Amino acid sequence: MGLLLDIFFNLDTYVIWLVEDYGVWVYLILFLIIFCETGLVLTPFLPGDSLIFAIGTLAAVGSLEIVPLVFLLSSAAILGDSVNYSIGKYFGRHIITRKIVKEKNINKTKEFFSKYGAKTIVFARFMPIVRTFAPFLAGISAMEYRKFLTFNVVG
Repeated sequence: MGLLLDIFFNLDTYVIWLVEDYGVWVYLILFLIIFCETGLVLTPFLPGDSLIFAIGTLAAVGSLEIVPLVFLLSSAAILGDSVNYSIGKYFGRHIITRKIVKEKNINKTKEFFSKYGAKTIVFARFMPIVRTFAPFLAGISAMEYRKFLTFNVVG
């Protein structure tokens, strides 16, 4: 169990082992990791940046193909953020109706995203943990999805 947790929390250091043992399946594994890191509110601890640097190094030496990586990881991040936005939008209604969070805090979030939402979505891509919560909060604040998606793709 200790080794499994170590692999899970330090995946960037085990990526060479993944490539050697899983071959082509490593692309799916990497897709799922990036998708979960950006798409699930509870998984901001996954190794996003360090993993991307590690797989970039492996692509540079020919162990992984760069074109599928760029396509798959970009897709994973965009889809993950969209799912996270949807989770925020869904739970936002429940948070408001059940008064789990004070109405004034929801209104502050809505005000923030109406003013800085586009910049937040783009810049959040480059900030660990923030990139996990920004789409969720954009969904809660009911940021227009088309605007969200545009800046999600730009980011």
